[in-house]
Amino acid sequence: MNCKLVLISFLLGLLPVILPAQYHPADDLGDLFVDVQMHQVFEDSKTFPDCVPKSSPEEILKAYHQQKDKAGFKLEQFVLEHFDLPHNPDSYDIKTKKPIKEHITKLWDYLKRKPRPDDESGSLIVLPNPYIVPGGRFREVYYWDSYFTMLGLAVDGRVDIIRNMVDNFAWLIDEYDFIPNGNRTYYLSRSQPPFFAFMVELLARIESEDVLVDYLPQMKKEYAFWMNDSDKLTPDKPACQHVVLVSDTLILNRYWDGKANPRPEAYREDVMAARKSGRENTQVYRNIRSACESGWDFSSRWLADDENLTTIETTQILPVDLNSLIYHLEKTLAKASRLAGETKQAAHYEAQAGHRKKAINRIFWDEKTGFYQDVYWENLRYTGDLSLAGTYPYFVEIAPKNYSEVMATHLQSHFLKPGGMVTTLITTGEQWDYPNAWAPLQWISGAGLKKYGHHELANKAGHRWTTLIEGVYARTGRLMEKYNVVDTTLKAGGGEYPTQDGFGWTNGIYLKIGQITPRR
Repeated sequence: MNCKLVLISFLLGLLPVILPAQYHPADDLGDLFVDVQMHQVFEDSKTFPDCVPKSSPEEILKAYHQQKDKAGFKLEQFVLEHFDLPHNPDSYDIKTKKPIKEHITKLWDYLKRKPRPDDESGSLIVLPNPYIVPGGRFREVYYWDSYFTMLGLAVDGRVDIIRNMVDNFAWLIDEYDFIPNGNRTYYLSRSQPPFFAFMVELLARIESEDVLVDYLPQMKKEYAFWMNDSDKLTPDKPACQHVVLVSDTLILNRYWDGKANPRPEAYREDVMAARKSGRENTQVYRNIRSACESGWDFSSRWLADDENLTTIETTQILPVDLNSLIYHLEKTLAKASRLAGETKQAAHYEAQAGHRKKAINRIFWDEKTGFYQDVYWENLRYTGDLSLAGTYPYFVEIAPKNYSEVMATHLQSHFLKPGGMVTTLITTGEQWDYPNAWAPLQWISGAGLKKYGHHELANKAGHRWTTLIEGVYARTGRLMEKYNVVDTTLKAGGGEYPTQDGFGWTNGIYLKIGQITPRR
């Protein structure tokens, strides 16, 4: 039963119930949670937050305190007695290898998850409709992943799942006023790159422009989330949450997590990083979490010394990709508002988009390198890290035409590798750095090139990417989360966990790039 209906019934005296509280593993389990994570009961730190308690957290914690100091107590055994381990479906059957497109078509249903009853959810936020998960350790839906997955679903004609997923994200916005990183309670302090407007546009192209009006209320709420507290900014307090006052009237955005403690899903990793840093713990935790909101967890983009996670400084940076995406959200809001007959609102959003476009081209464009860069908001100094984030202004079509030639030259000379476009030019051992490449950035960089007429380079990069995916699939029967595009015989590496297969956005972008890229 819907929680709101339960509450109404309770107030009317029809049901003597107490509303079930959401389960927040780190908060509800206290020292038990810390002990399990710091003693590495599970190899993957994400496993324990995804476990489902067999009784109330209060009862489990009480039992833990009664038993933990007794002779012969074993923490792992206690956990297995009191929690159900997260369900991992059996590995997809690859004994009989199918052609790659047929394999992906079959994978959609393998990666599809159905809503489950609240009492079985644990930390999972139960969604009203079926959805696609990335795969592997990622047993829940992820925000920005889903757009790139949807591109492939559209190629395969799975409009039913696209509609269900857009409805799920609209439901999350209505429930929480934003779209969390994923549908877990431990993700409720942050979002991810705002691609909801792109999802709505995709569905509108398939159905009709009425879709833009249907989801206008939710797009407005998402915009309000990213712009929250703009009215509180002053020269003495120029930054608050996601917003930064850059000049007297200009407000731009940064990534920002609402909490400053270790991530439950990577608790020990964060504690150890803070200890090694020599910095204030909360500062390190906030910046790590905020990098997770960016989706680029982790990359030299966020590191002060371009090498060590302990120097992470995400909240000090204005990211060119985020501001490009919010420009697109403003433009979409303007169009949807016009369709809804809200002319004043449409003019407001159009004006905001215009201001942001000018700011992006003035602040993020580095004339010296001929590339868009992230900047530090305190002094508007370039970070000096060139990455595929610099292709977003082309993807959302705000870069002047004459900028595209030098951009294409940079991509051709420095980023294009035997397997596609590399993410950054710096080797750190972090997974969003050289020599690794990721499906969403292949799409964004390639689409940006095509929008500015550089079809040959876009097709070359797309062909190399799809060829790499086909080669790995031929060897392993798997589609991976990320790929090494420099040495295509090696697996991608780095990061906090082993390379995952599945894999939602790789499947989607392989199909979409394959659909529009001429075969050689």
